[in-house]
Amino acid sequence: MKTETVAARGSGAVRRVLEAEIEAARARGAEHPRVVDVGGGSGGWAVPFAAAGCRVTVVEPSPNALATLQRRAGEEGVSELITVVADDSDALGRHVEAGSADLVLAHGLLEIVDDPAAVLTALATAVAPGGAVSVLVANRHAAVLNRALAGRVGEAKQLLESADGVVAGDTVLRRYSAVGLRADLEAAGLEVTLLQGDRVIADLVGGDVREDELAEFEKVAAGSPALRDIAGRLHAVARLA
Repeated sequence: MKTETVAARGSGAVRRVLEAEIEAARARGAEHPRVVDVGGGSGGWAVPFAAAGCRVTVVEPSPNALATLQRRAGEEGVSELITVVADDSDALGRHVEAGSADLVLAHGLLEIVDDPAAVLTALATAVAPGGAVSVLVANRHAAVLNRALAGRVGEAKQLLESADGVVAGDTVLRRYSAVGLRADLEAAGLEVTLLQGDRVIADLVGGDVREDELAEFEKVAAGSPALRDIAGRLHAVARLA
């Protein structure tokens, strides 16, 4: 098995935070930190975590996504470190022991589930003392800004005024603001220790921007509250209160 850093979809700011959580778990004595990736899809996070020596459980209902995950895990030689649970997120408690995970991921999940409050409670139940829950969600204000800049001002106004940050035809059930995400995490008994932006300008700039310059800007901008609030996605890290 080859060892590498966790390089998955998302900005470098998200990756660095998750790598730090894994190192903290090792410092607590976890030789192979336990990661639970709920709605983990085709393994964009799971495979790199396993390659970094973690034991990863992926909860994902899509057979196609799981087939891709298993193929990628085989190619990387980490199949033995990944446990696949072919089930919905609301079945998390049946498959993952309470208080057992050093890191629990819910990336791109809360926007599409029927009951996000129940999912957050399940995430909080799964995480171990000292561990962390990482949540990555679509940002309402980014969607508003993107549509306004595209000249779809009426839609932008609807998004801004909508209770869930969606309009007819959207492929998600809800989008979040920083305030709303923090409130939902706290309602699940979690304390938010980090709230940053992901893809602050990456979805807005043209193709003539150098990748290294964009990455450096995203690194600095992620923690700026003003820029965070218009980022494409919001990233929160939370722990048991």
